[in-house]
Parts: sequence; structure tokens; C-alpha cells
Amino acid sequence: MAVKEHWRSNLGFVLAASGSAVGLGNLWGFAYRASQGGGGAFLLLYLLIVLVVCLPVLVAEMVLGRSTGQSPLLAPGTAADQRWRPLGWLFVVAACGILAFYAVLMGWTGTTLIHALIDGLPKNEAEATAFYDGLSGGRSALLGQGISLLLTACVVAAGIRGGIERLSRWGLPLLFVMLIGLVIWAGRLPDAVSGYNTFLLHWDAAYLFDLTTIRHAFEQAFFSIGTGIGCILCYSAYLDRRARLPREAVAIVGMDTAVGLLAGMVTFPIVMSFGLIDLVGSRPLGAIFIALPTGLSSLGGVGLAVAVIFFVLAYIAGITSAVSLLEVPVASLMDALGWNRSKAVCLSATLIFILGLPAATSTPVLWWMASVFGGVLLVLGGLLLCVLMGWVLPSRFQEDLSQSGSSPLLRRILLLALRWVSPPVVALGLVISVVDLVRSWTGAS
Repeated sequence: MAVKEHWRSNLGFVLAASGSAVGLGNLWGFAYRASQGGGGAFLLLYLLIVLVVCLPVLVAEMVLGRSTGQSPLLAPGTAADQRWRPLGWLFVVAACGILAFYAVLMGWTGTTLIHALIDGLPKNEAEATAFYDGLSGGRSALLGQGISLLLTACVVAAGIRGGIERLSRWGLPLLFVMLIGLVIWAGRLPDAVSGYNTFLLHWDAAYLFDLTTIRHAFEQAFFSIGTGIGCILCYSAYLDRRARLPREAVAIVGMDTAVGLLAGMVTFPIVMSFGLIDLVGSRPLGAIFIALPTGLSSLGGVGLAVAVIFFVLAYIAGITSAVSLLEVPVASLMDALGWNRSKAVCLSATLIFILGLPAATSTPVLWWMASVFGGVLLVLGGLLLCVLMGWVLPSRFQEDLSQSGSSPLLRRILLLALRWVSPPVVALGLVISVVDLVRSWTGAS
């Protein structure tokens, strides 16, 4: 099926793709993983993976989408042959699995925001921990998950221009304005510099060889940018030939990385200023659901206002990512079966809601899904993309970039990275991720 919808402009695509990359993973994942990975060592690994590995893979995914004009389900088989159709299914499975638990986290974010508006912030750590423990399970979790998916479905049902692009055009600039405002405010806290030094700039070279730190860096890079799950491929299918993909990819990676760093510059000063260091690394979401509300509660009305702004921007970040995840199965159903958008949205959202029910009722299941769908399968998708575009379809990769005006030198550098740098590094990251996950599940030291 020919793609009938297109972005209104290249800026709309960049904002939508950046919105896909910028999500809850930047706000909570970066802070948690940086605190677990020695600060500076994690940051260095993360930046190297993003620039050397993820950027060429991101360009390759964009080329695959634009050159075929098809959905993530059909694009690999169309570009190569039917032996590559399983990669299309991997894209769909990974996107649906991620959105299934991601909607639960969005529900938690919305619930926390409403609780802050109605009942105020928790008065102490014990109260904040009790509220966090109560987020999983029960009616509130299911209601939050359902509302988040419903809002996501409404945006996707409105189409590329009327829904996704419109949301991105106002949502992403608003997110940056709010986040920069919070960074300025947090930078004036008493121990702001100490927070930066402890969590972002602290250096311990031993962490560069720590399996968990390496896994966290890979997961953060691939999950936050979103390459390897078909979202960027899907968006690129609606893109015209004039867009210079390497330039757009750099803009997407830059915005995504900036949000992660800015989020850390908000969270870490609060953690240090209010003596909440232990809460950050104790749980994956301890930084934003326990430490941040606990610290801000001591500031009265100002703290409440800051908390409300933070959780509003967190929800905006969540929904801009969620719509890209939902677009993957929706576009695939439209492409493969010829369904209209509304029908494809209804079925996809319903099935994803059902798939996410175990995550909504069990926190261990949620983190298992995050590790498998948002970790292993995502990195595997990136590895297969490297092989497909770097070794099976190098001429398609070069030709598409040439048609949009990319220089021969840039094309050679990107192809070199895609063939000889990204595959072995991603493969190593995948092996380390699997080994470390198995070790954590079995309790091995």
C-alpha cells in the first residue's frame, strides 16, 4: 500500500522523531542509570555509544523507511527479500511490548501529578515510599494505563499531520522551555554543584568495564533514541526525498541527549540538597517518584509548583514517545491488510492494553518487560539493521543518501561505521546485556 500521508515539513518530522526519542526514559532512566554507573563513566559510555554506534544505525533506519515508503512490518522484506520479514515482525513485537509497559509508567506519572494537585506532596520519605509502592496494582494503575493509551490512540487516530505532527510542534518546544526553567531553578539550590559532581562528573574508571554499567549505557542509548524498534523507520516512510537524513539524525540525537542531561541537572541538585542520595539508586524510579517529591515538599508552595511542572513535562515526554510506538503496529496493519487508520488504532490499542495488564499489576513483571522488550529486543533490532543496510543493501543506503544531497565522503564514513564499527559493538552490547540479565535473574554474582 502506498503511503498517502506525509509530514507538512521536515521540521515537523524532526520534532516528531525527536519527540519519539525524548521520553520517560530520559527523565527517570538517565538519572537512575547514571547513579548506578559511576556518573562520569556511564556518561562517557553513553555518549560514545550514541555517537559512534546509534547515529549510523539511526540513519540506516531512516533510509530503510524513506526508500521503501512502507511500514516497519513490510519494509525489510520489500527492501531485501522474504528472509528478512522476521525483522519486520521483531519491530512490531518490540514496539508493542515497550508500549505495553510504557503506558503503565505514563499512568504512574499521571497519577502522581493528580495526587500532587489534589493532596499535595508527601511530607516525608516514608509517605513518598508508601505512595510509590501503591502505584502498582489496583484500579488507579489500570485506570492510568487505560487513559494513557486512550490519549495516545486519539493522537494517532488523527493522522500524521493532524495528530502526531501537531502534538510534536507544540509539545516538544513546551517541554524544553519547562525543563530549562527547572534547570535554572535547580541550579540555585545550595548543593547543586555537589549534585553535578557526584552524579554526572564523578569519575571511576573501573565502571567502564562493569557489565551492569555497559548494559545500562546500551539500554539508555538505544531505548532513549528509539532506534531498532521501527518507530523512526515508520516516521521516515512519510518523509520526502529532499530531507538530508544525516542532518536530521544529528538533530534528533542532539535533542534526545540534551533532555537526558537537563533532566539530570534538575534531579541531582534536589537529591543532594535534601539528602536523598540513597533513594536514587535504590529503585529504578526512586529519583522521580520518591526523592524528588520528598525533597520538594519541604519548600511548600514553590516545591509543589516545581513538582507539578516536572510531572507535566514528564507526561508530555511520555505521550510524544507513546504515539510513535503505537504508530508502528497501526501503520503495519494499514499497510499489510489495507485497514483504515481508525480500525487499526482501535485494535492495536486494545491488544496493547491487554498485553500490559501483567505489568500494571506486578512491578517485577514490568521491569522484566522493560529489560526484554526495551533492552534485549531493541538492541537485537539495531544489530540486524546494521547487517541489513550495511552488508545486504549497501547500494540502497548509498543511493538514498546521494539523492538527498549527502556528500560522498559523509556517505563513505557512515557506511564504514555501519559495516565495521556498529555491528561488533552492538553485538558485544547484546551479549553483555543477555549475560548480565541472566546473572541478575538467577542471583549469580
